[in-house]
Amino acid sequence: MKRLSPRLKEAAALVRKVDTIADIGTDHAYLPIYLIGHGICRRVIASDLRKGPLENARANVEAAGFGEQIELRLSDGLTNYRADEAQDIVIAGMGGILIAEILDKTPWLKRGDKHLVLQPMTHAEYLRAYLMANGYRILRESVCEDDGKLYCFMSCAHTDEPQKFDAFYEYYGELPNSSDQLAAVYLRRLAARCLREAAAIGETDKKRSARLRQIAQKLESILANKEQ
Repeated sequence: MKRLSPRLKEAAALVRKVDTIADIGTDHAYLPIYLIGHGICRRVIASDLRKGPLENARANVEAAGFGEQIELRLSDGLTNYRADEAQDIVIAGMGGILIAEILDKTPWLKRGDKHLVLQPMTHAEYLRAYLMANGYRILRESVCEDDGKLYCFMSCAHTDEPQKFDAFYEYYGELPNSSDQLAAVYLRRLAARCLREAAAIGETDKKRSARLRQIAQKLESILANKEQ
């Protein structure tokens, strides 16, 4: 069995032990093979938008001997899934804007029994803002390091309960509640990035520049509280 990358291993750690897991954008099917091989679920539906990656996935699944447990499916996001097919859904390795678009096209994800594991490669703040505006609760967030880069993960479910959010929650989510030291590193780097962007904008967009500085101040305040 191929050794799973730290990024995909973190995704595997966040799914529940359920009957069926859906892996959206499976690529080489390394995550489904790991999930079945470690007894985390009984079945995986693994899909990809393109035929090429799906054929690569098929070769890996057959080589692992999991053809019975892993179903491979051509699908644009969750378009070719039914609401009753999987309990946990993993969407990892895509941009945050694309992940939000996939969620927005899939209203049945708002059923209370669905659990999402999301890993945006970019625009995590956009994805959090979408979740906040559409009744999703971020249950937990974590950070992992893979090949020198930091990636954040969100464990989410829809809720009908009203939620209140502090200022700029979309930039930090539940990371302040993580005991993982990498979460603090992630937030520190994000604060530094906001300050760099603010400096680069300068006088050309005073409103955006001021907002970026406010976000950096909020992140620095969170970090200071974590260190106490």
